[in-house]
Amino acid sequence: MNSNNGASTGDHAGSTRALTRHDAKTLSLSALGGALEFYDFVIFVFFATVVGKLFFPADMPDWLRMVQTFGIFAAGYLARPLGGIIMAHFGDLLGRKKMFMFSIFLMAVPTLVMGLLPTYETIGIAAPILLLLMRVLQGAAIGGEAPGAWVFVTEHVPSRHIGFACGTLSSGLVAGILLGSLVATAINAAFTAEEVAAYGWRIPFLLGGVLGFITMYLRRWLHETPIFAELQARKELSAELPIKTVLREHWRSVVLSMGVTWLLTAAVVVTILMTPTLLQQFANIDAQTSLEANSLAIVCVIIGCLVSGHLADRFGNGIILTIWSLGLGISYWSFYSMMHESTALLFPMYALVGFFVGLTGVVPAVAVKSFPAAVRFTGLSFSYNVAYAIFGGMTPMVISLTMASDPMAPAYYVAAISILGAVIGLMLCLGGVRQQKVVTVNS
Repeated sequence: MNSNNGASTGDHAGSTRALTRHDAKTLSLSALGGALEFYDFVIFVFFATVVGKLFFPADMPDWLRMVQTFGIFAAGYLARPLGGIIMAHFGDLLGRKKMFMFSIFLMAVPTLVMGLLPTYETIGIAAPILLLLMRVLQGAAIGGEAPGAWVFVTEHVPSRHIGFACGTLSSGLVAGILLGSLVATAINAAFTAEEVAAYGWRIPFLLGGVLGFITMYLRRWLHETPIFAELQARKELSAELPIKTVLREHWRSVVLSMGVTWLLTAAVVVTILMTPTLLQQFANIDAQTSLEANSLAIVCVIIGCLVSGHLADRFGNGIILTIWSLGLGISYWSFYSMMHESTALLFPMYALVGFFVGLTGVVPAVAVKSFPAAVRFTGLSFSYNVAYAIFGGMTPMVISLTMASDPMAPAYYVAAISILGAVIGLMLCLGGVRQQKVVTVNS
């Protein structure tokens, strides 16, 4: 892969200092905002059945209602690349902080509106149309949040702590998924099915919107990244459309970033999002038990993100990516095979898988170092969102189709992509893939 001439600007003094209270504030507010944005994005799926009944005609067949409801959910994924590219474009030209603030605003507003929307019974066909529009806005927001947050924190902290910063932020994003699950569980425990359908389903959306505005207020105290401020002062910002520069001069970095994003989608979509349902189908595990095991696995993902990010700073991205990739492939293969025979070790084995899904802590560190500062936001956002839309969107369908002929298909898929991750990691170790040196100024 190319070296992307034009490495990040900055003073080397900033790369060797220890983490400060200011760094801790930046990391915590970034992780908090990421958690709430991902909570807002995923809470929809936990109430999809109720929303489907309220926002589509009562006489519509159940299967068609669910297809249309999940179609609205999927629209959020399809909107991610466009929203991410647009926000990244302005993030590279106007500043990281402005887009960092805008992304959470763009998520908070539609989430709050979704909690206030009138149903099909009240306004007819306008109800699902408005719901779709809000979902598209959510997708655009999430497309800018994750890449923007990764760029923001890596350009603030010392370069020797970039892995830990990315791991901390990734753990925050994963915590948002866990928060959505816990809130949905609490709502269903506190209210009857009739109360949830009448008004209870609105509470998680209203809560997410309000918390989003609170986080946006708190983010006001964050400062523009030193690297962008220096680029701006030196008038070294991209002179043309950043996406044109990325595609013309840094396409190898795009390929690298899309490759590690493919690994990330396999880890998250198959092992965390799909596996609870798969366990209910082939292992006859009840829904509550599978979701409890899944919650434990998510907690272990958070731990794995922090550990992998910290170790990547100490030993290098390549070796940690290789170890975690192989660990994921082996642990998920063992777990999935074992569940076909016995579910006695469901919780400890799923927890081990979750720990290795923590490779999502080191993946952004690899991707963010692939692009020079002037087009870093655009390069990362384009690679991440396009890859996630393609692989994240296609994976459930591919897995479902191949399982018809081989029940071990999910394990095969995760193992194959894990090998890809290990190969990328080894190339990083051996210098076959060169990375940018991200250096921050002393703060």
